[in-house]
Amino acid sequence: MSGGLERAASIDDLRLRARRRLPRFAFDFVDGGAESETGLARNRSALDAVTLAPRYLVDLSAYDTETTLFGKAYAAPFGIAPMGFINMAWPGADLAFARLAARERIPHAISTAASTPLEVLAEAAEGFAWFQIYVSNDREMTAHFLDRAEAAGCEVLLVTVDVPTTGKRDRDIRNGLRIPFRPTPSILADLALHPRWSLGTLRAGAPHFANLSGARAGAYASMTLAEVQKRLLIADRFDWDGLKRLRDRWKGPLLLKGVMRADDAEKAAAAGCDGLVVSNHGGRQADYAPASAEVLPEIAAAAAGRMTLILDSGVRRGADIARAKALGAEFALAGRAFAYGAGAGGEAGAARAFDILKTELLRTMGQIGQPVFRKIGPEALGP
Repeated sequence: MSGGLERAASIDDLRLRARRRLPRFAFDFVDGGAESETGLARNRSALDAVTLAPRYLVDLSAYDTETTLFGKAYAAPFGIAPMGFINMAWPGADLAFARLAARERIPHAISTAASTPLEVLAEAAEGFAWFQIYVSNDREMTAHFLDRAEAAGCEVLLVTVDVPTTGKRDRDIRNGLRIPFRPTPSILADLALHPRWSLGTLRAGAPHFANLSGARAGAYASMTLAEVQKRLLIADRFDWDGLKRLRDRWKGPLLLKGVMRADDAEKAAAAGCDGLVVSNHGGRQADYAPASAEVLPEIAAAAAGRMTLILDSGVRRGADIARAKALGAEFALAGRAFAYGAGAGGEAGAARAFDILKTELLRTMGQIGQPVFRKIGPEALGP
């Protein structure tokens, strides 16, 4: 492994390396959260507060991390969360994630706001692509995205519901980060200090809304990217009736992403959802929201085996994936962990992030005396 990535012992190490390699505005875009970022910190503190009780004198001669979701086997019980404009972390990051998913047999959830067309990413993922959609007020464009995702072979649809309005991210405001991108003198100076990122981005093109293509793209040709985002990423008119229509339209497994309440979990089950991604958008939307790990147990009780549960937001350690399973989730998604890896070393850095998480997970399984991941349950929880 080149560039000293092998000396990165943790996701935090990758984060620090990424911070050195990225322009400040790019790092802050990836690293930051909403407003005061207490919600961002809450995700970590809530997971750290979940203890797992060690159990010893157990046969650990054979480990098994394979997990089956919706009839498909995945080699590890965690995947790559959807991340919009993630080529901000490093040029070509989203394509690196897709290739990593294919190699390691884990899902890559392609974002509506990806910087590479979904068809290219789905092909690179080789059967391990999911698609995350923002259900906007433009129903025809929503149908357009669904048609493309289906044709590209994306097997699972993640419907993000926690963006009824844009999040306020103070770091981006302070850095003068705007969409469309308008470099300020301070940003230009920062770019000059980070030539590898700058030249790579110059060759690859600035992060943009790559999925805005096809038959209806012309309707958006005269809009700024900010206006396009507002039209396509904000779901201020999407309600439970709209979800039922979407459920009827999509024939594969459908997950509702952003659910944080037990009563909403009940409604999702009634609407025919196959699963929930318990997520507060990585602390990037509502600074005052509870952590995903805090609400997971009550949502698991409400779901009562009717839906598959996935934990998202705050995953930085392999132990977090075991914690999620003990709290009632079957699977976990990590976003920033992989983004830090990409920022730390491109495709090799993303692979290093996967290796760190999986190695830590295996060691956690050994310490709690459960070498088969799918058998981890609430009995693994500590006091």
